Amino acid sequence: MSVCKALRIAVVFAVSGFIAACNTSSPSDIGMSQGASGTASYASATLPGDADLRQVAELPAPPDTAGGTEVPIAPSDTLDVFVFQVSDLSRTVQVDPSGNINLPLIGNVQAAGKPVRVLEQEITRAYARNYLQNPQVSVTVKESSARRVTIDGEVNKAGVYQLPPTASLIDAIALGGGFSRIADTGKVYVFRQVGNQKLVALYDVSQIRSGKRANPRIYGGDVVVVFSSSSKIAFQNLKEALGLASSASRIGVGL
Repeated sequence: MSVCKALRIAVVFAVSGFIAACNTSSPSDIGMSQGASGTASYASATLPGDADLRQVAELPAPPDTAGGTEVPIAPSDTLDVFVFQVSDLSRTVQVDPSGNINLPLIGNVQAAGKPVRVLEQEITRAYARNYLQNPQVSVTVKESSARRVTIDGEVNKAGVYQLPPTASLIDAIALGGGFSRIADTGKVYVFRQVGNQKLVALYDVSQIRSGKRANPRIYGGDVVVVFSSSSKIAFQNLKEALGLASSASRIGVGL
């Protein structure tokens, strides 16, 4: 059995049966409070946590994407560089560990840390300086390391996936092949690194689908874990789930 397959099995069994003997979960354990009618109501307050992980009612957007700011190009990103009517200069390139791409005639160009439109302008000026008259250059991000999401637990195809430019939690579940037969759609947790703090929030996908709750946006770096209907959720489960899913993502389980 390969390492990837062994770890995948470990993740599935661990997420499915996390501390089944734990029968002391309370509304605060699973990230919601109970109203007078007994239905779940979501608070804006921070929920239980510790120095390693904190549970919140709603996840904030990552700082580098708040307000719609474009995520800069990063090492390992794959870019499509298209030079209009000059096919010999158009190509797909990967940003190297130093943050550079290599293009015909102009050689290495620093790409990492720059928005796509800034890189486009720099490549255009470089070709116009010595080689082309009025070049028209377009750059698109084909694959982005900053848009990878880990989807684990009770989904049909756990793994690490490339997110489209804007993606929701429903989109992420679909990337993972939908819920498994024993999944609990009310036990979907999203983990996110915000600054130096790891945060996690609970989402009930059935409420999202019925319009009772907003469909949250998912960002690159997020980890989505779906628990089984038999799981008893306590805070320690969430820390263990994050650790297992993060380990799986490092070796590309499901890809």
